[in-house]
Amino acid sequence: MRVLLAGLCTVDQVQRVAEIPAPGEKVRSLSMDVAAGGPAANAAVTVAALGAGATLLTVAGAHPLAALARADLETHGVDLVDLDPERADPPAISAIVVRDSDGERTVVSRNAHASSRFVLSMRSLHARLPHSEDEMPGCVLLDGHHPEVALEVARWAKEHAIPVVLDAGSWKPVFPELLPLVGIAACSSLYRGEDPREYGVPVVITTAGPDPVRWSTADGSGAVPVPVTRARDTLGAGDVWHGAFAYAVARDRGNVPGWIEFANEVAAERVRHEGPRSWTAAVAKMGEVLP
Repeated sequence: MRVLLAGLCTVDQVQRVAEIPAPGEKVRSLSMDVAAGGPAANAAVTVAALGAGATLLTVAGAHPLAALARADLETHGVDLVDLDPERADPPAISAIVVRDSDGERTVVSRNAHASSRFVLSMRSLHARLPHSEDEMPGCVLLDGHHPEVALEVARWAKEHAIPVVLDAGSWKPVFPELLPLVGIAACSSLYRGEDPREYGVPVVITTAGPDPVRWSTADGSGAVPVPVTRARDTLGAGDVWHGAFAYAVARDRGNVPGWIEFANEVAAERVRHEGPRSWTAAVAKMGEVLP
């Protein structure tokens, strides 16, 4: 079983502190980590941790900083397909501060629209997509970054009847073209944009941190509670949720509430652990929870 993911990969520099500093204040960190980041990249690590194949289509490039993200993804079992391997510019870098007492974080970053300007022929992209039946993924997950890539991958998935999940954390200019190609739109509570239902998306989900996850389809709607847990690190929790959800869809078992429940459990496990990758061992066998 495999999930194909397309989207952003950053280099995350994470400092853990007793308190988030006020403007002009200096504090000493309790720990520091460097890892690959970005919605699609973190979701890919989740898919791989759960035991499925994870193929990430992204832009990394040849800059020395990109090697940090590449090494992290390879260590955690992600098959990285770099769509612009000769790119000399540095990758997007996220500066992250995590508060030790409750795991809350602040993030300063540049997204793919600002950091990635590359020319990729569609023929070149299609050559990197699976062709044989054995290589076909059970699900495609997009985060809306690298919009040309997102559109082509979504069209390809639709041609092959592969479910497409969109991580709609925030509205992006590509969404009017992308949403009609999407089967499931998973929006955050901070999503401010047009209703995906207006574009014919059959399943719409809204996450809200520790609050219940709401869902709606043509046949009904409901909410799935989130497990109560003591958060130690919320960094990437939403990305982990999307990766676990895509994994559940790829298994093609259960239903929307069941997929959400599984994703909730995996994301809850992630926030119990400090650091960007310490949680992966704990979720390694959670894929067996699905019937």
